[in-house]
Amino acid sequence: MQIKQISVFLENNVGRLGEVTKVLADAEINMRAMSIADTADFGILRLIVNDTDRAVKALNEAGFTTRETSVVAVEIDDVPGSLARLMELIQQSKVNIEYLYASPEGKTGKAVVIFKLEDHAKGLQIIKENGLPTVDAF
Repeated sequence: MQIKQISVFLENNVGRLGEVTKVLADAEINMRAMSIADTADFGILRLIVNDTDRAVKALNEAGFTTRETSVVAVEIDDVPGSLARLMELIQQSKVNIEYLYASPEGKTGKAVVIFKLEDHAKGLQIIKENGLPTVDAF
């Protein structure tokens, strides 16, 4: 399965991240996972939310620039070594990971790892062939 991620482009100014969270809160959007990467001038906030379409609409109406991207979300046990085993599998398949971030899944003892893969289809095939559970929402 794949999941939709929202990327929000932010100026690197005091309060911009707070503005995003306020827009989403006012729209009653629940953030499930997030990551932010920054440079001196701008940042990219990556979000998984409970309602992508409404979140994008609310953010765009508030003047934010957004982009939707398909990513792979894999559920793993929240124990030492689970991520290492997943990384080994991806490495053996020779699929490049462009970036990843993780979030607690909500189930006791589980986490979700969100991947942006260079070859999305091949990576998803390897994950499925090895019986790893993917999620389309959490």
